[in-house]
Amino acid sequence: MSKVAIVYHSGYGHTQRQAEAVQEGALAAGAEAVLVRADDLTSPDAGPWADLASADAIVFGSPTYMGAVSGVFKTFMDASSKVWAAGGWKDKIAGGFTNSASQSGDKLATLQQLAIFAAQHAMIWTPLGLPAGNNSSKGSTNDLNRLGAFLGAMAQSNADEGPDKGPIPSDLATARVLGERIARAAARWTSGKAALERKPVYA
Repeated sequence: MSKVAIVYHSGYGHTQRQAEAVQEGALAAGAEAVLVRADDLTSPDAGPWADLASADAIVFGSPTYMGAVSGVFKTFMDASSKVWAAGGWKDKIAGGFTNSASQSGDKLATLQQLAIFAAQHAMIWTPLGLPAGNNSSKGSTNDLNRLGAFLGAMAQSNADEGPDKGPIPSDLATARVLGERIARAAARWTSGKAALERKPVYA
């Protein structure tokens, strides 16, 4: 069984619902899946860093604020520099998700920031793996991947409504697909990695 850790920050509860949906998808794929609040990882010397160290995959989630990850999530990113220096997350599977009030909201910039962060840690980025939805006369907001993301999962929640109203069901279903995909990728990667480690590179 693979272990998936979902590290997220949620300012108003919307991104937390998205994180919970990612967890549901990972659990449905047979993985152990834990939620970790970025708020608890703002110091490199305190917090549940062990949950990330023991995970086969880490999924990063942040709301998009001002075209980037939130300040709390960026503090977590910076606090991970000790892990980075030790190569602690090298070869772990990674993925990401984000939410904003606007349909666009420059969410792609946040996913790119998360992917670069994973690359700095020498992780293996796994994209969403869904075709774009809601992009034809036959499409609707009920489509999976209705916001047309490929790098990770996107969601949109109205600024004047609480997390009981958003993200909408199709965005949460899209997040569940990401969680399942990450869990399955982690299971394949860890089994293949073990086989590669047993095989000499130069014989």
